Amino acid sequence: MKAPLNRRVFVIGYAAATPLGRTFAETWDNAAAGRAGFCRVSRCSVKSLSNVVGEIPGWDPAGCDFADQKEAHCWNADFVILTMDVCRAALENSGLEINGQTGPRTACMVGSALNGTDAFRKAAEALRTRGSLRVSPYLLPNLCANLPASKAGMMLGFTGPVISPQGACASGNHAIGLGARMIRDGDCDFVLAGGVDTCIMPEIIYGFANMNATIKIGEKDRAFDDPSMASRPFSIDRRGMVLSEGCGVLVLACEEAVKAHGLVPRAEVAGIGWTSDAFHFTLPARPTIVRAIRDSIYDAGLHPDDIEYVNAHGTSTRKGDETEIDCLRTVFGNRISKLPVSSNKSQIGHTLGASAAIEAALGIEGMRRALILPTINHIADPGLGEIDVVPDKARQSGYEIFLSNAFGFGGTNCCIVFKGV
Repeated sequence: MKAPLNRRVFVIGYAAATPLGRTFAETWDNAAAGRAGFCRVSRCSVKSLSNVVGEIPGWDPAGCDFADQKEAHCWNADFVILTMDVCRAALENSGLEINGQTGPRTACMVGSALNGTDAFRKAAEALRTRGSLRVSPYLLPNLCANLPASKAGMMLGFTGPVISPQGACASGNHAIGLGARMIRDGDCDFVLAGGVDTCIMPEIIYGFANMNATIKIGEKDRAFDDPSMASRPFSIDRRGMVLSEGCGVLVLACEEAVKAHGLVPRAEVAGIGWTSDAFHFTLPARPTIVRAIRDSIYDAGLHPDDIEYVNAHGTSTRKGDETEIDCLRTVFGNRISKLPVSSNKSQIGHTLGASAAIEAALGIEGMRRALILPTINHIADPGLGEIDVVPDKARQSGYEIFLSNAFGFGGTNCCIVFKGV
């Protein structure tokens, strides 16, 4: 193998579709205003107390200008067309033109936790009610994890490697990390990296509810009359995450290509730390999470004291939030009481494989605007000790280096340090 080029890697653009907005701009404006994107589920019918979710407002695959009714019917795993839409928006945001020179040097890595589960349930229903010949011939491609990125390449014209990192709820960070490594080593010059999940369907809602991962909202819960209060990371009354759909894509580029093509860097991918727990399929393990955090800081050539903000995984589960704060306290010591640690999931919910990419983009935008997004719905939990979760309102405060955490089922951890430029 050839020696790695050890090139610096920059973020030059990003896009997202979230419960706070169909575009990144809408998402940012609503996040900065302290709003949440939650509602009673409307995409399907469920009889569950876990019936508050995050849905992308106005999302309709057939509404995209590149996807008519036939395209939307054939590609009925919604993560396919959603990824195509967000990849296109990310490229536009970056200013990168895909042509004969850049196309072969552009890769795409979009991870997902659930992939085309919705296409499978539609095929199963067709088989049950209409017979075997009504199972779509597009079913198997719809289930392939790499198809969203592949379809984006067919539409946009890039021909570099297409891969779907499968890191459960850390998939977005794994995509960014792997993409950054490929650029660093010289395998490509540009990478569209991110995550996607379209998970609002009965089986998934019931599955999360039955494993007590999502919040069950009874009449006495403060979110009963106001769904916006359902996700409350680090709060004393946190009772589980809010299941959400979404997609986030960052465009990465090597330093040389940024200069050669007159592109504008937004942030540098400075350090990556990734581990696995070898412990439990859902419960987090402190030692390996601590190692992932420390490794990301070490990889960036930094010290824990250099980190100015933490974009937390912060799912709003009792065990998960407690473990994350405990790990941060182990890494940062007493400084944790003054280090801003906020969770975008308080406003967006848990978009599973998309969450880390969306949160990275929000963290970078906040760094550029000198604004730390809040943890809304917060009621202090004395059991977590003294922590600054940036409660309820965004805070005007500059930061140049931040840590973005992501952890997933199966004990998969990926933490990334981003630096300002």
